[in-house]
Amino acid sequence: MVNGKSPIAAIAADVPMRKKPTNYPEPFASRVIRNEKRPLGDLFGLAHFGVNLTRLPPGSISALRHAHLKQDEFVYVLEGHPVLVTDEGDTPLSPGMCAGFKAGTDNAHHLVNRTDSDVLYLEIGDRISPEVVTYPDDDIHGSHGADGRWRYSHKDGTPY
Repeated sequence: MVNGKSPIAAIAADVPMRKKPTNYPEPFASRVIRNEKRPLGDLFGLAHFGVNLTRLPPGSISALRHAHLKQDEFVYVLEGHPVLVTDEGDTPLSPGMCAGFKAGTDNAHHLVNRTDSDVLYLEIGDRISPEVVTYPDDDIHGSHGADGRWRYSHKDGTPY
């Protein structure tokens, strides 16, 4: 927003990066800290769904492999060749390809950049809250409360 007013249009690559790179606690934050997320939906004051323009440098991951209980998620690859890792295994993606993740299916997913070039993609998701996120490969559990805050704990319930 500019002076409290949303612009009519914007150049996506010029939108400022997200102020806080990740909500994950350590030791997980350092695994995604190099990613660049530009919150396009926030720029326009969108309340029901979010849109991020995300750049993954070589060797990085989009997020911990995760599944949403209530929120749908969609990704569209603009540049580069990430690998989509899901419960079904690895799926190579290329520009123009997309993938969607229906809430409540427990199919955990994330993108991995195993190349020497950046990957650029759009991620789109709704903002239903409260939300619960599971992480099958890591000792972390996430919940998003009605207050808009993320809370993370170990799988045994011990807070981070």
